[in-house]
Amino acid sequence: MRIDIITILPSLLDGPFSNSIVQRAQDKGLAEVHVHDLRPYSNDKHKRVDDYAYGGGAGMVMTIEPIDRCINTLQSKLDYDEIIYMSPDGERLNQAICNQMSSLKNIILLCGHYKGIDERIREHLITREISIGDYVLSGGELAAAVLADSLIRLLPGVLGDETSALSDSFQDDLLSPPVYTRPLDYKGWTVPDILTSGHQAKIEGWRHDQAVLRTKERRPGLIGD
Repeated sequence: MRIDIITILPSLLDGPFSNSIVQRAQDKGLAEVHVHDLRPYSNDKHKRVDDYAYGGGAGMVMTIEPIDRCINTLQSKLDYDEIIYMSPDGERLNQAICNQMSSLKNIILLCGHYKGIDERIREHLITREISIGDYVLSGGELAAAVLADSLIRLLPGVLGDETSALSDSFQDDLLSPPVYTRPLDYKGWTVPDILTSGHQAKIEGWRHDQAVLRTKERRPGLIGD
């Protein structure tokens, strides 16, 4: 998978893509993340990429020309499955979307700023809009990092245990069950006996029951009657 991210603040993305699982995925050749500074695509002598909104009002708007030029440059080299705008009014990201998108080969993520982007970009260049929640960030970079991480970790070979992602929260519309590790007893806080019983079928049954219970208690909207 190749992910191209368009941003006016590329340094914000240095950390998320140079550590942990995402970095290992790139080292293994399983994923590529390329960050593109939007400002060099501006014809403005000061490399501005924003302007006042028609009709007035507070806040600036990202202009269409540099974004169009950057996307066209990328498309001249590769075919992209999706061109995604990270937007608070896009479809809300969930595990089902991550699972579906993890099979894509090449995607572009556009990070917005200010009061957003010229609407014509959304009408003519963007193929999908995704939100990571019902709140507003100062820019789309953190949202892009969240989406990229959620996709890359699903790629075959990225996680050390190939079955690990299958037991994550939300994979079956359930939260994950409780997990424990050593020591068996800490300050009198003990591990449930079933987990040390050696009966794997009973353990899996307990885990499923706990996942259902936890989901009903904490996120009842995820589970049907």
